[in-house]
Amino acid sequence: MQYKLSAEFFGTFWLVFGGCGSAVLAAAFPALGIGFAGVALAFGLTVMTMAYAVGGISGGHFNPAVSLGLAVAGRFDWRDLLPYWIAQVLGSVVAAGALYVIATGQPGFSVGGFASNGFGDLSPGHYSLLAAALIEVILTAGFLVVILGSTARLVPAGFAPIAIGLALTLIHLISIPVTNTSVNPARSSGVALIAQTGALSQLWLFWVAPLAGAVIGALIWRYLLAGSTESTSNG
Repeated sequence: MQYKLSAEFFGTFWLVFGGCGSAVLAAAFPALGIGFAGVALAFGLTVMTMAYAVGGISGGHFNPAVSLGLAVAGRFDWRDLLPYWIAQVLGSVVAAGALYVIATGQPGFSVGGFASNGFGDLSPGHYSLLAAALIEVILTAGFLVVILGSTARLVPAGFAPIAIGLALTLIHLISIPVTNTSVNPARSSGVALIAQTGALSQLWLFWVAPLAGAVIGALIWRYLLAGSTESTSNG
């Protein structure tokens, strides 16, 4: 278990450091022009690279919603859920702290939102609570379907991290304007602790909605889509 938790910690650290870092650090240099597409790609690349690097150790969840969805789908042991969540959140917090130290090394840096998630005034497009909740539920459910489907027993091995990484990229391209994209409670937690906005007060939504979406996605896969491609356990 020690190795699994270490892999989850490091994988989540990499996701937050790389994904949120692309927004926090590149935002200081608008001329770089990575924009929404660049940030979306950064998140997808972090998941894909870590899934290949340490996915064989822990299953490559890096996300409490993914761990819950896999447990609901019968692919992950329920008794390991809380330890995974703790490792994932710790990885996010440490990554956010490292980003803060690096970002504040630039004279005049303003913490601001610090790549945090939000709705209403904290939404990039000022979307409502309902809009933010709905998109997080739908996209997390879809993400779980991609994860469960691409790791199914009869699907060619070795390609799942690519599908999962591209799915996360797509998710960000869709929802950055709405919530700045969470679909991952751990990712939201680390940066919310540092953001100098009301992000921490809205963090509850970015636990509730992704977890609900993960359960929905797992149930859709398990009872409507699995069929003959039913997956083996990767817990």
